[in-house]
Amino acid sequence: MKSLRGPGLFLAQFVGEQAPFDSLAGMAEWAAGYGYRGVQIPSGESRLMNLATAADSQAYCDDLRATLDRHGLQPTDLSVHLQGQLVAVHPAYDALMDGFAPGELRGRPAARQQWACEQIRLAARASRRLGLTTLPAFSGSLAWPYLYPFPQRPPGLIEEAFDELARRWRPLLDACDEQGVDLCFELHPGEDLFDGSTFERFLEAVDYHPRAQLLYDPSHMLLQQLDYLGFIDCYHERIQAFHVKDAEFRPSPHQGVYGGYSGWIERAGRFRSLGDGQIDFGAIFSKLAQYDYSGWAVLEWECALKHPQQGAREGAEFIRRHMIDVADSAFDDFAGVALDDAQRRQLLGLNGKQGETE
Repeated sequence: MKSLRGPGLFLAQFVGEQAPFDSLAGMAEWAAGYGYRGVQIPSGESRLMNLATAADSQAYCDDLRATLDRHGLQPTDLSVHLQGQLVAVHPAYDALMDGFAPGELRGRPAARQQWACEQIRLAARASRRLGLTTLPAFSGSLAWPYLYPFPQRPPGLIEEAFDELARRWRPLLDACDEQGVDLCFELHPGEDLFDGSTFERFLEAVDYHPRAQLLYDPSHMLLQQLDYLGFIDCYHERIQAFHVKDAEFRPSPHQGVYGGYSGWIERAGRFRSLGDGQIDFGAIFSKLAQYDYSGWAVLEWECALKHPQQGAREGAEFIRRHMIDVADSAFDDFAGVALDDAQRRQLLGLNGKQGETE
């Protein structure tokens, strides 16, 4: 059996204009000071890395790793969440999604999509140079506006959406395969891949591509009222990345899972700092250990109440407490007895002809 690695920290929520949050070296020193051992790097964040250079320069990637190594850190993976979001955008969201693309591409959906796809190809090449094997992403969405429609969805609408999603992602999955990298989709409301059923639909559309894998984040499952522990039983073979992120869901006479257009503080379902929500991480870490998950446990910090610095500081220790060094022997091995065939039959009362057919 294998042991997972950690604690890791997703840097996206902490990048800023002020030191130490404006450079990879500064963030590495800061994260290491809290006890993190790995960092997940948002690949499109120019203050942390130059993705195009990383894709083509081994020396640049060696320097990046050296920067982290000086602080006892490793890169867990590169993130292409925002670029993945732009692979498939329903026109209703064009204006909002333009904020994820360079200024010259805004108002140009086709060019924006092409740019996003190239970004993912670059990230796959950079991942290989960095010695990484996982690439977390969002799927983007064409069908999300029709999640709960009235009037009802026309026949074939969802099938066409997933066929198109597969047409866009299949070349990117192939590009990742060429680099030995798994695309790990984070199942997230707002994306067309947001639960087990939608992931299965996508898998079928891409012919069960071996590089179509999962980033497991239980917070998005709790807020949908999904069985996040049973999900591991069903999909553990595809789970290659893990966001350790807490949440709570407290329905009221006023709100359920849709949140009533409220802000995060007022919602029935809220993201919380680790340990402040309702997710049973003891059971999650146990199940991942049971299924030989050997990837990273990476904190993604989002909370409606707590300051990010406190969340980051407490998160490292929280993950460390839940880490399981998987046993290399059974606890009762000391009492084991080796028997030969005859002795085993004797224990079962099968001596002589007893129990045998004549």
